[in-house]
Amino acid sequence: MAKFGTYVQEAYDELVHKVSWPSWSELQKTTWVVLLGILFITFVVLGMDAACEALMKLIYSFAS
Repeated sequence: MAKFGTYVQEAYDELVHKVSWPSWSELQKTTWVVLLGILFITFVVLGMDAACEALMKLIYSFAS
């Protein structure tokens, strides 16, 4: 149990004293970058899905 207590104390010390946290403005900027990246990837996947759906409809129209 002493090892666990040591681990918790070392983890706390590292988070408080060694980690460099971003400033509020840096956090806002990187949040916008992440959101824009997610939107971009979402629209790429949406486009790929629509293209595959159109292709499958075309293939099935020839089959029936």
